Amino acid sequence: MPTPADPRRIEDYAIIGNCETVALVSRDGSVDWLSVPRFDSSASFAALLGTPENGRWLIAPQNHRYRVTRRYRGSTLILETVFETEAGAVCVTDFMARRNRVSDLVRLVKGVRGTVPMRTEIIVRFEYGLIVPWVSRLPDGRLQFVAGPDRLVLDTDATLRGEDRRTVGEFNVSAGEQIGFCLSWRQSFRSTPERVQFEQTLAATEAFWSQWAQAAKPFGEWSEPALRSLLTLKALTHWETGGIAAAASTSLPERLGGERNWDYRFCWLRDATFTLFALVSAGYLEEAQAWREWLIRAIGGSPDKVQTLYGVAGERRLTEYEASWLPGFHGSAPVRIGNAAAEQLQLDIYGEIVDALFVGCIAGLAPEDASWSLQYQLINHLESIWDQPDNGIWEMRGDPQHFTHSKVMAWVAFDRVVASIERLGLQGPLDRWRSIRDTIHREVCERGFDSKRNSFVQFYGSTHLDASLLRIPLVGFLPADDPRVRGTVAAIERDLMRDGLVMRYDTGSGADGLPPGEGAFLACSFWLADNYALQGRHQAARQLFEHLLSLRNDVGLLAEEYDPVGKRQLGNFPQALSHLALVNTARNLMGIGPAHLRSTRAEHQRADRPHKS
Repeated sequence: MPTPADPRRIEDYAIIGNCETVALVSRDGSVDWLSVPRFDSSASFAALLGTPENGRWLIAPQNHRYRVTRRYRGSTLILETVFETEAGAVCVTDFMARRNRVSDLVRLVKGVRGTVPMRTEIIVRFEYGLIVPWVSRLPDGRLQFVAGPDRLVLDTDATLRGEDRRTVGEFNVSAGEQIGFCLSWRQSFRSTPERVQFEQTLAATEAFWSQWAQAAKPFGEWSEPALRSLLTLKALTHWETGGIAAAASTSLPERLGGERNWDYRFCWLRDATFTLFALVSAGYLEEAQAWREWLIRAIGGSPDKVQTLYGVAGERRLTEYEASWLPGFHGSAPVRIGNAAAEQLQLDIYGEIVDALFVGCIAGLAPEDASWSLQYQLINHLESIWDQPDNGIWEMRGDPQHFTHSKVMAWVAFDRVVASIERLGLQGPLDRWRSIRDTIHREVCERGFDSKRNSFVQFYGSTHLDASLLRIPLVGFLPADDPRVRGTVAAIERDLMRDGLVMRYDTGSGADGLPPGEGAFLACSFWLADNYALQGRHQAARQLFEHLLSLRNDVGLLAEEYDPVGKRQLGNFPQALSHLALVNTARNLMGIGPAHLRSTRAEHQRADRPHKS
């Protein structure tokens, strides 16, 4: 069982994907995580959350003494890992492709210099490392791994053998030589997938990613990190449904050895506006349109049944359970599958939904007939619940509270429907919605602000801070130069920052119902940089942004959190929200980002007077 002394680090992983699922590949050449056929399907390789016996696919030099360098090939998701040994050097090229009802994971081993003895070890364990498959050889020589509905078919010219419920092999690769491997998933009751042509598939995959990347608008000096983040977001986007998974993994810990381990392979509504801004600003209107259509489909139905998160196709049942047979990354248990937060009341999602649909309209996305009708129903429901306590943006598992950020986002919902009537000519009860909007604004300023601390607080009656309060100027609730906003930023700088990064909140307060301790939340640190930019503190904004860029791993990826003491990434990986925040902050530093666009709505919110249209 892994222990806290386990040498693996989250940043040691890179991803490959086919816009249907993602695999995590470690620096030592091991595919330690693969869920097929979808991001949120059960894993066939789950060593990420346990040991090699829970499933992995290793290709590496037989001599364990080697030097590793890796990169993505150009603007693609094709990973190239070079192993240099005393005997020579070899490059392993990893990528994923997609065919009709088939996912292909391709690994090409090519000699660069000398002759390198290589080894491979394939341990297939379906159902998150639990099920040992039946292995057989097909008439054409390929190996087949089958258990119930799952099947993987391995095609290679390398000589392999069975050994202690593993498939292993050794082979030599000399300069210029190449040995290919392809592992294809298809349901066991369907026909056997056709063989893959390695070079043709590689060329087609490279062309797909390169052509997609060429459509990106420039980000000036930030173009390289912004484009890599956009490619990561594309990898987490399902090609057919338009849903964007919040992360590729489950249960990577927010604290090593702790229990803050959650399944993030679903689509969160609170990411909706961040996503639309990032995609639209980069010129990806097709993806933005698909995401908006996913959003409308997912939340369709009775407004009182809207959830905080959904499956990649909009599924609602995301029952949470613990995979007790997996010890967890660095012994961080429990490993959770599914997410009970889907059943929580989180008022902020109403603001995110309405704001996303409003942003889509002003961005020029094709009109959606159901959009305004849906917003109308959601706002009518929000009228009756906005004054209730909820679980908040961080999905607290303690008692519900009147979270200040939740009320701010309820204000956003009413503010945007008022703007839709005023600016877009849509029909609705303008006076009533404007009155509710202004009532919420007054209440937040009265009950959510602590004059002694000169700061907004986590929830009404609390004295604790919360980094989500950094969003107050970013959504246009108050201007960035409002004294209360400046006071809140100063308080967060003083009490929630660790080594230049922002913590979400004081986990020792007991508000979340969990044991204390986690890393700095990277998206919150990007939000602080956005605040600096809005306040005209451009040097501070730039320095913080560059510091955050330095935390990316060697191939440009970010997890959810960062441990400023242990100097390592924490939480699920790669995290869409971290990369969304990176893209949006890059635009904000250019002076043309979403923070500037949304903050103009705050100019009417000075002091406590209601908005005057």
